[in-house]
Amino acid sequence: MASAIRTLLIINPGSRRGSEATLDEGVERLRSAGFEVEVYLSEGPEQSRRAVRERREQLDLVIMAGGDGTISSMAQTLYECQLPLAILPLGTANDLARTLGVPQELNAAFDVIAANPRRRIDLGVVNDQYFFNVANLGLGVQVTEELTDEVKKQWGVFSYLRAFFAALLRRRQFRVRLTVDGQRQKLRSIQLAVGNGRYYGGGNVVRDCASIDDGLLSLYSVRPLGVWELLTLAPLLREGQYDLDHRVVTARGQRIEIETRPTGMSIHADGEPVTATPAQFHCIPGALEVVAPENNAFETDRPML
Repeated sequence: MASAIRTLLIINPGSRRGSEATLDEGVERLRSAGFEVEVYLSEGPEQSRRAVRERREQLDLVIMAGGDGTISSMAQTLYECQLPLAILPLGTANDLARTLGVPQELNAAFDVIAANPRRRIDLGVVNDQYFFNVANLGLGVQVTEELTDEVKKQWGVFSYLRAFFAALLRRRQFRVRLTVDGQRQKLRSIQLAVGNGRYYGGGNVVRDCASIDDGLLSLYSVRPLGVWELLTLAPLLREGQYDLDHRVVTARGQRIEIETRPTGMSIHADGEPVTATPAQFHCIPGALEVVAPENNAFETDRPML
């Protein structure tokens, strides 16, 4: 008889509202499928990290139930403990779930965990801060600042669109000295993003060739543009299809260095403020094992802008 899969399910209580019954049913289904599940209601990232560290020798799997920020806050701890990760998407954007092909609907997400398919994914690191999806500065940070809890509650899956238009009105250009795997260039930008995964900002594609298991970081930078030009560029940004567009600078590599003028520009990773420029990025290939279908067999839908 196979041993039970010793599992810690960490739930962000703020994300749990309205999902209690589905979560309870899902936990019972996992137990019936051979998972030994401990449910842990966490009051914050540090408490979650401590819970994993204290149990690391008694665990085979950690399930994170929450949004991208909640899940990303555990990236370094899971990597250091080398514990596999499964996710239950309870956030607004759920971009890591999209990248991994994990369904947005909770019952279907539990089905993936019960089936227990495994794959390894990369982690991105910026100034010693770990992330799954994308780190950005400029317009993307301003979008995040506009994305208040009130906006999320009122606009739901369209909250990123609402925040984007609000951020457009206060965009600012900045100078960048960029080094990608030793190759240097200077440019002006209003938005710069470095992606480890594929999706960010509620379903935008960082680059159409990006993958979370390719061992590379994907960068794009938008040159200073007027509002109308930005609006015409938006569909390409949505799909990550801008390699031939002169308005966007692109690059891929394992190591990326960014200096800006002004210096000290805020950098957000997976929707949370984590550091500031100057910044050094690198990719850790195959850093973490996750419960996710190969080739996104449970491909998820995303809202259209």
